[in-house]
Amino acid sequence: MALSLGVDTGGTYTDAVLIRDEKDVIASAKALTTRHDLAEGIGRAVNAVLEQASVDPSEITLASLSTTLATNALVEGQGGRVALILIGFREGDLARHGLKDALAGDPAVQLVGGHNHAGDQKAPLDEDGLRNWLHEHGREVSGYAVAAQFATRNPAHEQRVAAMVQDITGRPVSCSHHLSSKLNGPKRAMTAVLNARLIGMIDRLINRAEDRLIELGVKAPLMVVRGDGALISADFARERPIETILSGPAASIVGARWMTGAQDALVSDIGGTTTDVAVLRDGRPSIDPDGARVGPYRTMVEAVAMRTTGLGGDSEVHFVSEGLKGGVTLGPRRLLPIALIALDAPKVVHASLDEQLRASAPGEYDGRFLRAVSGVPREGLEAREETLLERIGDRVQPMTKVLRNRIELKALRRLVERGIVQIAGVTPSDASHVLGSLSSWDREAAEKAIILFGRRRNGSGNMLAPNPMDMAKIIVDQLTDQTVLALLETAFSEESASFNLPAEQLARHVLTQRGLDGHKGLLRLDIGLNRPVIGLGASASTYYPAVGERLGCQMDLPTHAGVANAIGAVVGRVTIRRSGEVSAPAEGRYRVHLESGPQDFMNSQEALDKLEKHLSDTAQNEAIAAGAEGIRITVNRDIRTAEAEGREIFVQAILTVEASGRPRIAVD
Repeated sequence: MALSLGVDTGGTYTDAVLIRDEKDVIASAKALTTRHDLAEGIGRAVNAVLEQASVDPSEITLASLSTTLATNALVEGQGGRVALILIGFREGDLARHGLKDALAGDPAVQLVGGHNHAGDQKAPLDEDGLRNWLHEHGREVSGYAVAAQFATRNPAHEQRVAAMVQDITGRPVSCSHHLSSKLNGPKRAMTAVLNARLIGMIDRLINRAEDRLIELGVKAPLMVVRGDGALISADFARERPIETILSGPAASIVGARWMTGAQDALVSDIGGTTTDVAVLRDGRPSIDPDGARVGPYRTMVEAVAMRTTGLGGDSEVHFVSEGLKGGVTLGPRRLLPIALIALDAPKVVHASLDEQLRASAPGEYDGRFLRAVSGVPREGLEAREETLLERIGDRVQPMTKVLRNRIELKALRRLVERGIVQIAGVTPSDASHVLGSLSSWDREAAEKAIILFGRRRNGSGNMLAPNPMDMAKIIVDQLTDQTVLALLETAFSEESASFNLPAEQLARHVLTQRGLDGHKGLLRLDIGLNRPVIGLGASASTYYPAVGERLGCQMDLPTHAGVANAIGAVVGRVTIRRSGEVSAPAEGRYRVHLESGPQDFMNSQEALDKLEKHLSDTAQNEAIAAGAEGIRITVNRDIRTAEAEGREIFVQAILTVEASGRPRIAVD
């Protein structure tokens, strides 16, 4: 009997499931995600399923983890302080391609060097400039990203810089050519920056998860879900944490397919921080050809084609004062729900809320609290940030008692972005507690916070909603509206027919909105989804029936919808894809671009065979290292030619090799 353990760490809950022989879910459980130390929540969830199923942990033959940690970190702008080393790029590339925004104040240096499109050196690498810069700034960051011009054609300069960084600083380095074999240097640089930012975070998660499982008696090696739904070893995930973005959502797609057997459907997974929507066609999700996009970032990571929106049960509720009635909007930042933080610090939370309710006028920071997160690296903090951390200390504090002026908001924002501080405030989860559809946490605290929120004045000078039930309904209705928009945007973007407008505009277009309302005048307008929606997530049963009704479609809520990610974590395969290129720098010369540098051949078939063998060996070895057995190799050759003077001329060939197998199981 094969017994598999799947674990998913989400923004709010950590889920665990036990599956026998890849057929039956024999136990499932949830525990609150413990952001200060994710291993605590993992341990509680795993312990619960072991007790529920009455099995010995040593019987588990496969353990696998999916996580929204990387996805949420990028959506919320969190991660370690990093440095970017650009080689051979133009002066304006940092700002022109969004790299400056992605760095968000972290240091960067541009060096002379790089190669041309053929892989020949364009200019010698400025090693002295790098050495001086590293000695001056090298210890200020937790990791480095390195990107050289045309590094996929010749990675020599990236390799040399990485060696120098490790010799001088000892910090981890992310090289862009390790993360993608495609051209587009600035986009590879962006991917390397995000990878470097996530290394410490994912490494801490995996280390603590492994330690906790061993403490519980689970001997099986740990696998991790990648963004395309495939499984990889924990060591592989440590090196390339960027590949775990969309890990949780990808696992949910795999889990949805396994639970429902659906062939054609939309899959919508609502978590605490994000809503992730993908399309199943013929039982398979498509891979995004442009690379995974999460929040504002477009990466070069292979992942399930999915639209990720900063919308979840724990999304921040914003007051909209425009217009006579006013209103709310949600996200993209996740907050700790008031109902949840009140469980941790009931006296502080209730005393503060009561004091704010007694005030004659609403305050700017009413119903908001701060909590420092232990164990997060704090290098590179500015004096004002250190001061705020000292005020917060090691307990929950009302925001009104921490912030002394508006200038300190910027310092607080930076602490939140780095994951050092968490903010608690009103969320849809609080509204659901007030309405009675959730009852897990402190309803009384949620109601007090929502009363405070509803006291804000709209454009006509009236309170937004004096009654807490009315205010809670406004918030939940807004979540329904934004979820509908997320599904419509996905449907329009994946629709085969062209409407000559961006999906975002089409979803919000007045005709679309009137069609959802079933307008009947001289015109009759109807619009909705023509495919079922599979609703996943712990809160799917709370929020999604109204979404299905609004879209006029079948809403499928599987029995184990709340633990779909954990299920998907153990029913996938280990898959490694590697791509490479043969170019033609001159007629009759064929250049294979390898990690060791370019190699030239006089015959195109010899060049193609050399590249195929190299990629096949690399993919197979990496698949074995990633924990696969029974590996099958498939090869795709995309050979591009052109007609010239009646002859067919070789232009370029891109080879993609896939090594796929089942994860190895533990043997006693």
